[in-house]
Amino acid sequence: MTIAVRTLDDGAWISVNDSREVGVSDVWTLARGPFCGCEPAAVLLEGFTDVGVDGTSIVAGTVGQCLECGQRSTIDRLAVGRVVDGAFEPYGAAGVQSTLEPSSP
Repeated sequence: MTIAVRTLDDGAWISVNDSREVGVSDVWTLARGPFCGCEPAAVLLEGFTDVGVDGTSIVAGTVGQCLECGQRSTIDRLAVGRVVDGAFEPYGAAGVQSTLEPSSP
């Protein structure tokens, strides 16, 4: 089954199958990754730069700021949800997430 994903409203939303599903302005807790030195990092997302599908995961590039140390940076591949039985299931911003390494070809 084909899943259509894209960013909307100048990167404020991720649309999945023409439905706004994930928005910025949420604080995501990142368990690991190159965002900053905080463990965990509480990152306020400010905008999505791109979105794609990696297997069953929906991943997004995003810009944000750590609320602990103030570091402003980008995340290349943040998993924001997954596809289960052809339907999108978002990951909650309250859950601890990790950034993903690019898939090997």
